[in-house]
Amino acid sequence: MITRRSLVLSVSALAVLSACGGPQVYKYKGPAVTRIVVYKSMRKMHLMHGTNSLRAYDIDLGFTPKGHKQFEGDGKTPEGTYYIDRRNPNSDFFLSIGISYPNEYDVAVARSAGKSPGGDIFIHGEPNAFSNNGDRDWTWGCIAVTNEEMAEIYSMVPTGVPISIYP
Repeated sequence: MITRRSLVLSVSALAVLSACGGPQVYKYKGPAVTRIVVYKSMRKMHLMHGTNSLRAYDIDLGFTPKGHKQFEGDGKTPEGTYYIDRRNPNSDFFLSIGISYPNEYDVAVARSAGKSPGGDIFIHGEPNAFSNNGDRDWTWGCIAVTNEEMAEIYSMVPTGVPISIYP
């Protein structure tokens, strides 16, 4: 028979264990993020509500940041309009939200050159397994922010939000 005391202790223990088990994700209660805008040359990302910037972040990009991503392994971050298509709370890079690259055009360009367009482009935090040593533009084509910023972004951005990435 479960007593009130054992139930309270069990729930308390579960709360403590779950608090230790993963990244802290905030509960966002502000205006909805309706679009993400990235300016690669300025290394800035804005979470937008209509025409208003709710938050702005300094970002790191792929290790060869200039130009549009065309092939797997080119180190470029895509340019164009995509959307957030998945969320990963168990990412190798703290937390991550997926960008819908490649689109049909990206696939066609890569195939015409006999190459793969690549994929798995995300907005993510810092690597879990190693340090980027503060290097700028260290990803394979993703958009990186600090872990604290990623926790905030993860709580604010739902799946389906469009993202526009400019040179």
